[in-house]
Amino acid sequence: MRLPAVTALALTLVVAGCGGDSDDAAPATTAAETGECRQVDAPGPRSDGGQTAPKQGLAAGTTYRLVFTTNCGDFTVTLDQEQAPKTSASLVALARDGFFDDTIFHRIVPGFVIQGGDPQGTGTGGPGYSVVEPPPGDVKYTKGVVAMAKTEIEDPGTSGSQFYVVTAPDAQLPSDYALLGKVTAGQNVVDRIAVVPTDASNPDPAKQERPLNPVVLRSVTINESKAK
Repeated sequence: MRLPAVTALALTLVVAGCGGDSDDAAPATTAAETGECRQVDAPGPRSDGGQTAPKQGLAAGTTYRLVFTTNCGDFTVTLDQEQAPKTSASLVALARDGFFDDTIFHRIVPGFVIQGGDPQGTGTGGPGYSVVEPPPGDVKYTKGVVAMAKTEIEDPGTSGSQFYVVTAPDAQLPSDYALLGKVTAGQNVVDRIAVVPTDASNPDPAKQERPLNPVVLRSVTINESKAK
């Protein structure tokens, strides 16, 4: 999304509270099998924006699962169409356009969240549009829940492309963040990403939550299954 011209700190999409790869031919599952993240080069930043919000929702009676392929392995998120139809449709449209391909997880907060989905890799980028879909008032951001990041100045339920996966038993967040779904396979991969060391000693607070070794999101694949 195009964000207002305010300070860099306020521009960063956060959850409150807290190039090339020479091994491209190796399958992502290698990381899952060995329990390690493969060493890869960080992809270069891409242009911000350029997308338009989808005009149609997802097919009724169909379950959508997004498979996130990373250098640490794969994990699957099952979308919650019932409680988040607009947010789900937006993420599927972006995934189909390859928007998330070769982006990074730019923020890792141990015992809290891992965050990605920014084409620039800085925490300030987005697709060029926003969706507003406040979650249920009783939503709980517990381990494995996937929701959308927003700036502090945006309305509850606002989202672009940046998402986060909760790694805490309960992140104890207010119901301000648009719901997307839940991790239904590969939680061990999420846990692996959650402990990648970060640049915690960096004097720049904006960089202290960035992983020292890149965690790269290679692609997001959409799997659909119709109810029988």
